[in-house]
Amino acid sequence: MPIHLRANKGDYASTVLLVGDPGRTERISQILKNSKPVNKNRGLLGYTGTYKDKKISVQTTAMGCPSAAIVVEELIQLDVKRFIRIGTCGGIGEHIKPLDIIAAIAASPFDGTTRTYLNNEPHAPYATFEILKTAYDVAQDMGIKVYFSGIASVDVFYNPSADYVQKLREKGIVAVEMETSLIYYLANRSKKQAASFLLVSDIVGGGEKFTKFVTDEALAKAMDQLIHYVLETAILFD
Repeated sequence: MPIHLRANKGDYASTVLLVGDPGRTERISQILKNSKPVNKNRGLLGYTGTYKDKKISVQTTAMGCPSAAIVVEELIQLDVKRFIRIGTCGGIGEHIKPLDIIAAIAASPFDGTTRTYLNNEPHAPYATFEILKTAYDVAQDMGIKVYFSGIASVDVFYNPSADYVQKLREKGIVAVEMETSLIYYLANRSKKQAASFLLVSDIVGGGEKFTKFVTDEALAKAMDQLIHYVLETAILFD
């Protein structure tokens, strides 16, 4: 049994949805049928249930790569095969708008955790093509627009550097968040599958200026759509 996730092999499904917010974990557990808690230790809530007769788990990572690293490492110990992140991000691409959905093809590691794993050597943590291809097809069927693009994972939410956003935008990065690079790296290293689907909660203007926030009600409605979209994608895998 791992140190932080007090669970045994078989308690989690082969596909685990990873979310930062424990409240979102509970929301997804309500959508799953016959959902049962598999971990409550340290507030890292985890549940396993079914969606359209397919076994699916959801697990809290909390915010940032350090915490996500512990969770993913221990899920790997428990023989989980597939990691699909559902989260929010700050949009920085000039064409990106609030409540857009971004599927991360790759996540540039601007975080310290992934770079520690890499010993500061170059690497581009990447998603699993089969998941992205399936997600593209599901989006077409559901009539949902999804941007398949590159993002950056960072450590600092309130970055004080005035040119922070511009430098990332010049690299072709369309959004920033705080966990995906680590999830992708550990999946790549361990020959697991991974993908990350992100809802744009705000447009990052640079420095500490975060503009164009959406209302809580609009964000919750859009997140529910994203959750159902990812569930429809996840059930197409064993």
